[in-house]
Amino acid sequence: MAAGGSAIRGSRVGAGPMGEQDHGFHADRVAVSYWDILGNETVRHFSASLPDEEIPETIDSPSSGLPAGRDRANPPEVAKLEPYKTHLAYVKERRTEEEAEALLDEALQQLRARRGTATAS
Repeated sequence: MAAGGSAIRGSRVGAGPMGEQDHGFHADRVAVSYWDILGNETVRHFSASLPDEEIPETIDSPSSGLPAGRDRANPPEVAKLEPYKTHLAYVKERRTEEEAEALLDEALQQLRARRGTATAS
């Protein structure tokens, strides 16, 4: 090591330790606690100048994935999950059996016409 060299490469002469309080502006913050149904607490920090109505009432708990609310005595309930629907299930919601039969017949007629195997009906 050369005389007068720094023990840490790239550091400046007079550079202080990381996180000195006199460097930069630190905004005032408020801590808001959220609880899930299992009793897990999650603390989120928000700007003190943020209006209360802009602070969310519920968040997703990072520890459990469940919804967490600001009221410890009454945490939010888990919403009933809808089962996964297939494309066919959505189609059946929109179409009656008669409409489905008519669409199938029409598609088969078009296919047979393209192939040249159409029959007179």
